[in-house]
Amino acid sequence: MQKKPTILNQQIVASSNLFKVEQLQLRFNNGTQRTYERLASSRGAGAVMIVALLDNEHFIVIEEYEAGLYDYQLYINNGLIEKNEHILAAANRELKEEAGYGARKLEYITSLSLSPNYMTQSIHVVLADDLYPEKLPGDEPETISVCSGSLANLLELSLNPRFSEGRAIAALYIVRDILVNRGVFALC
Repeated sequence: MQKKPTILNQQIVASSNLFKVEQLQLRFNNGTQRTYERLASSRGAGAVMIVALLDNEHFIVIEEYEAGLYDYQLYINNGLIEKNEHILAAANRELKEEAGYGARKLEYITSLSLSPNYMTQSIHVVLADDLYPEKLPGDEPETISVCSGSLANLLELSLNPRFSEGRAIAALYIVRDILVNRGVFALC
């Protein structure tokens, strides 16, 4: 493993309610100096993405308006972790707020980044199982549509232009392979 570059200067050059742009001046071990800018969260606690199993094959899919694409997209549950909130508690809260389910079993799986060269954020993937109906009020501006997807049809879902979040696709494939290895789900 290489030695990390030396940070010569670090400053916030822009900020909003959700994000801040941080400028880093770095000196690499070979003497090369570069300035990088990266997007960081202003809320700092991180985020969760939940693969919520309805049974051994099916998971919850939501349809929600995504401002970045200016369109409605299919997605799996996700949201910000509140200050001093545990990852699993945040996952269960978000699941209740967005899909109207709680989970008796929650398991941390991994963390995924979106663009590590330009963003500091990562999202914690949580597997939710043994669901039960429970709705909490959330901060969504409108009712979220809830439907289901199948672990047997991930390729089809991944090719759907309305299901375009790469981390969600990765999370589903990771969880599917974990369930196959545990003998919970069979690919054939």
